[in-house]
Amino acid sequence: MRLLVLGGTHFLGRHVVSAALDRGHEVATFTRGVSGAPPVGARSLTGDRDDPAALPAALDGWRPELVVDTSCQTRAAAVHAAAALADVAGYAFVSSLNAYRAWPPGPIAGEQEPTWDSDEDTYGPVKAHAERVLGAVLGERFLTARAGLIVGPHDPLSRLGWWLDRIAAGGRVVVPAEGLDQPIALIDARDLAGWLVEMAERGQGGPVNATGPAGMTTFGGLLDTCREVTGGDAEWVPVPEAELLSAGVQEWTHLPLWLATGAARTAWDVDTSRARELGLPSRPVRDSVADTWARMQTGDRPQPPAGRELPGLPPDLEQRLLTSAG
Repeated sequence: MRLLVLGGTHFLGRHVVSAALDRGHEVATFTRGVSGAPPVGARSLTGDRDDPAALPAALDGWRPELVVDTSCQTRAAAVHAAAALADVAGYAFVSSLNAYRAWPPGPIAGEQEPTWDSDEDTYGPVKAHAERVLGAVLGERFLTARAGLIVGPHDPLSRLGWWLDRIAAGGRVVVPAEGLDQPIALIDARDLAGWLVEMAERGQGGPVNATGPAGMTTFGGLLDTCREVTGGDAEWVPVPEAELLSAGVQEWTHLPLWLATGAARTAWDVDTSRARELGLPSRPVRDSVADTWARMQTGDRPQPPAGRELPGLPPDLEQRLLTSAG
């Protein structure tokens, strides 16, 4: 079938294209054309989703039967996609847990939890607005995958990648004293990508919390896996979160994937039973970590999206924390 990927040159989109090609589809991508070419085998269409004429012009008579949308970042982009792609047989949309008004800190008991309905042009409200706009047009053919933490090869945000690099470097590594036993959940981009293609093929509809099972690992377990995979001799130096916060350490940014205890108790508590019923796979965490590290060794590391800085603890701040820890 003819499958259009909105996106397709970054991280998840690349994996969606590869999955669709592997399943025998005729694949095209629609991007702004600034982040490189899609995987070999897909045709590349270019244009700005905020321009109402761009997508119809790029398609130029090529009519997709299926859509996987990985790149909707504005309200206008959703409106224009709905107008141009209303007749497709299946549309799988990548939303976010941020579409929920309660997340973070959560918990999210199920897909019926309220989503944002404000006019704010921030990430969560924009995703929730896109869900409503596209869903109103496509109805039961529209699936919205409210994704959580996505990891795997080609990740341009490099949250897991920072830990891998830092742990591989060895020595004393700052970790949050209260955070190592916190359960976390993640989804490998390759698992999510293949599943999204399958959902579009089936014309499956409705919202789905698209992340790994709650408690599939812990923060400390993930870091231990990074140490095992890289073969480093890193030594954890637990620092109380009160000291981290007073020193200016930013949650999620300076220590990627870390949330202070108050938020962490519930932020990872997301009901994914519908995702499991619909067959969303969840490969072993070690496989995701090992494959990410192997890809990083090639030297071909994607650049973060425009306006996004790579995460990580600044070396001077790290040294001050290590010194104070003794």
